Amino acid sequence: MKNVFYDRALNSASRLSGNAGRITLLVARLTKKMTHVNWNKVSVANAKEKLNIFSRMASAYATGKYRSVPWQTVMTMLAAIIYFLNPLDLIPDFIPLMGLTDDFGVLLWVYNSISGEIDKFLTWEKSTVVV
Repeated sequence: MKNVFYDRALNSASRLSGNAGRITLLVARLTKKMTHVNWNKVSVANAKEKLNIFSRMASAYATGKYRSVPWQTVMTMLAAIIYFLNPLDLIPDFIPLMGLTDDFGVLLWVYNSISGEIDKFLTWEKSTVVV
C-alpha cells in the first residue's frame, strides 16, 4: 500500500521503538479517541474490536508482558494506531460520513497483514487470563 500519511505514521512508530512510556501514552490516546467515535455509524465490521486488540497488544508489549512478536509487527501496528489518531490524513476525519473510511481501510489492511501474530497474541492472552 502506498500512502504518504501511512508512511509518516510508520516513521513515527519507528521512533517509539523501545520507549514503553510513549507507547503507553499512544494507547491512552487511542482509548480516548475510541470513546468519541460514533460506532453506530461505522460500517466496517469489527473495527472497534480490531482497535481493542491493537490496544491490548501494544500495552502488553510496552509493559514487557508480551514480547514474542517481531519488531516489524509492532511498528506496523503502532503505525496503524498513529494513522487512526491523526485527524488530518488521506481523508480528514472531520469530513462527514467519509472521514474515518481511510482509517478503517488502513486498520483492516494492517490487521490482515499481521493476523498470524495477532492469533499468537490472542492465544497467549487467553492462556494468561486468571479464572
